[in-house]
Amino acid sequence: MDDSQFTDRQTIHVRVNGQDYENEVEVRRLLADFLRHDLGLTATHLGCEHGVCGACTIMMDGESIRSCLLFAVQADGAEILTVEGLAKGDEMHPLQQAFWDKHALQCGFCTSGFLMSAYDLLQKNPHPTQDEIRHGLSGNLCRCTGYANIIKAVQAVAEQSQS
Repeated sequence: MDDSQFTDRQTIHVRVNGQDYENEVEVRRLLADFLRHDLGLTATHLGCEHGVCGACTIMMDGESIRSCLLFAVQADGAEILTVEGLAKGDEMHPLQQAFWDKHALQCGFCTSGFLMSAYDLLQKNPHPTQDEIRHGLSGNLCRCTGYANIIKAVQAVAEQSQS
């Protein structure tokens, strides 16, 4: 077989935070690296690079995923939402505001992953119990906050949506 027909680069088309992109990427490039380095969306963080910490959580086609576990080429044709896409202009998303109001962040490294996991949870279950919130966020790790204020922030948004 002729090796010249194989390439280590591929063109992908993605819609990220409502904007269409067509980029040529290395086939081994992680989706997290593509978002951070190619698109400049640096709020998606790489922590463990094993899908364990949750810092790289984004939404892809309506589901939360770990962007460190996918290659960018696997996202070809996908609709992606990162934490940068939650806010509407200068107005923070209710989850972002609740994290601010409830002091649910400290160093901020894990915050974008928690926000995206909480967003996914509230899309699927707008009125979760405290146990459901804990379970929904159990795939995200934080070394600073102790989680209590993160749970309070998600609860606050769920309560707002009930009124």
